[in-house]
Amino acid sequence: MVLEHIFPEDWLEQKGIYAFLLGLGYSIVGIVIASILFPGDPALVAVALTSMLLLPELYKIFSIEERQESIEQKVSLRALWRDDIEVVRIYVFLFLGILLVYSVGTILLPEFQANNLFREQLEIRFGQGFSGSATGGIFSGALFYDLLSNNFLVLMACFIMALLTGDGAIFLITWNASVWGTIFGLTAKGAATFAGTHPIYFFALIMLIVFPHMIIEALSYFLAAISGSVISKDVLLEQFASERFFEVFGFNLYLLLFGLFFLLLGAVVEAFVLENVTIYQDIIRMSFSAMGS
Repeated sequence: MVLEHIFPEDWLEQKGIYAFLLGLGYSIVGIVIASILFPGDPALVAVALTSMLLLPELYKIFSIEERQESIEQKVSLRALWRDDIEVVRIYVFLFLGILLVYSVGTILLPEFQANNLFREQLEIRFGQGFSGSATGGIFSGALFYDLLSNNFLVLMACFIMALLTGDGAIFLITWNASVWGTIFGLTAKGAATFAGTHPIYFFALIMLIVFPHMIIEALSYFLAAISGSVISKDVLLEQFASERFFEVFGFNLYLLLFGLFFLLLGAVVEAFVLENVTIYQDIIRMSFSAMGS
């Protein structure tokens, strides 16, 4: 890739806005190329292309982190978190940039074009079939279990893909950003059509409501991806079965445990929001009503 040679090696680590713009720009490029080359079904191809474009920069970032860990005299939880916090920050801004592109694209594009470009993402939404009905309690155990089990599968897939390929989890992270962005954009667009107002208003309202549990859940995926990536590369960098190898391996497993904690917390918050935030329920109902009319 050309861009990875234009900017300094640590530019992505130092400025979160660059990561946001990278996610924004590469997702647009991925969608445009996929729609030209695969007009019949560009959805998954766009996600794959975006992931491929991001891989060189992520490889560079993990290389920096590995060098930092290799020169540290003693591995500690504090040092590990100091090395990893910037990588988490990068993932967050990349994720938000991709999500924004898919949200705005779904809102602004004509319905036929959006349905074709984001077909696979939209099938996820209609497959869930949630209509915003409350159960009368804080949240239902069934809903919490469904959210937790589905999210756990994604987290483990991120960890295993990163463990096997180094940076392969970016595909799942990009996919999740595209799904959430498309669903939020479509929900806002449908609710705006029903209410006769601008979809940006509903999109801002949706983001205000879902942002806490969305970021908590996304953090769990990021930590799993970082844990798998660093463990994968440490097998090559450290002497196998040495004391330092087990230290680095163990501390990166702690990241996975933190990811599991955030996954549990995110499922609790999301179940509570879905069952108790009536404004969100009303937006979802309006969106479904608009599509059914």
